[in-house]
Amino acid sequence: METHLDLYLDYLTVEKGLAANTRASYSADLLKFLNYLKDRGIDNWSQVRFSEIMAFLSRAQEQGLAPRSRARLLSAMRGFFKFMIRDSHLQKSPVTNLTSPRLRRHLPTVLSVAEVERLLAQPNPDLPLGQRDTAMLELLYGTGLRVTELITLAVGRVNLEVGFLVARGKGSKERIVPMGEAATEAVRNYTLGARPRLLKGRVSEILFVSNRGTAMTRQGFWKLLKKYGRQAGMEKSLSPHTLRHSFATHLLERGADLRSVQMMLGHADISTTQIYTHVARERLREVHKKYHPRA
Repeated sequence: METHLDLYLDYLTVEKGLAANTRASYSADLLKFLNYLKDRGIDNWSQVRFSEIMAFLSRAQEQGLAPRSRARLLSAMRGFFKFMIRDSHLQKSPVTNLTSPRLRRHLPTVLSVAEVERLLAQPNPDLPLGQRDTAMLELLYGTGLRVTELITLAVGRVNLEVGFLVARGKGSKERIVPMGEAATEAVRNYTLGARPRLLKGRVSEILFVSNRGTAMTRQGFWKLLKKYGRQAGMEKSLSPHTLRHSFATHLLERGADLRSVQMMLGHADISTTQIYTHVARERLREVHKKYHPRA
């Protein structure tokens, strides 16, 4: 049974181009399911029935697994059994008639323009790390990059002369994104001043490096963002995606069309981008309620 799982995970990487983090999540989910089946004496995928699937998902719910996580579990199983049928290892899928748990629409955390300005003002411009952090924050807000796209961005993919970069997103799909004047200037200052001082003669194709000359990590950037959020007196819970959410929402609030925002964010489906129209409407409702005399 493990062999089929390995084949499926290889298929996700090679043919579907799934990101390493997503592949790892699917792998963990499917291994839980495999161990569950083995504990019940099932040693062949053809023995799996609808009842086993239901029992596994029910146990996950009883253990307090959130609806979103259960939906991901089911998605992983659906994909796996579809692969098994495609490669003629099975004739039918035991998950065909299952529906995903109903998910509440979660509106992402968005900063106001004033809050973004406060956050961007926190790094110390007199220090190499401060110049790097300013460039990273400006670029994240100026382009809407995902944090993984930011920390893996290569020097050769940034054109400071025209103010554009080439981002490599989910599934290794590439897109061209404008940077804006503020982000372009911050990155230029960093590359000319702080970056050589951080590298200390070492060579790296990665744009943003640590004080050891190595690439930044997601966790390392998250810690920096939290630190600057505290310094700025932010009460909202910040994550690397907060600036991406703010980028999209602020564009839509100022009249950008949904299709252009979709292209800049790298969303495959425009319905994913539409969540930001809901955020913008919520913010308008809050402003109306706060300031209109008859609200």
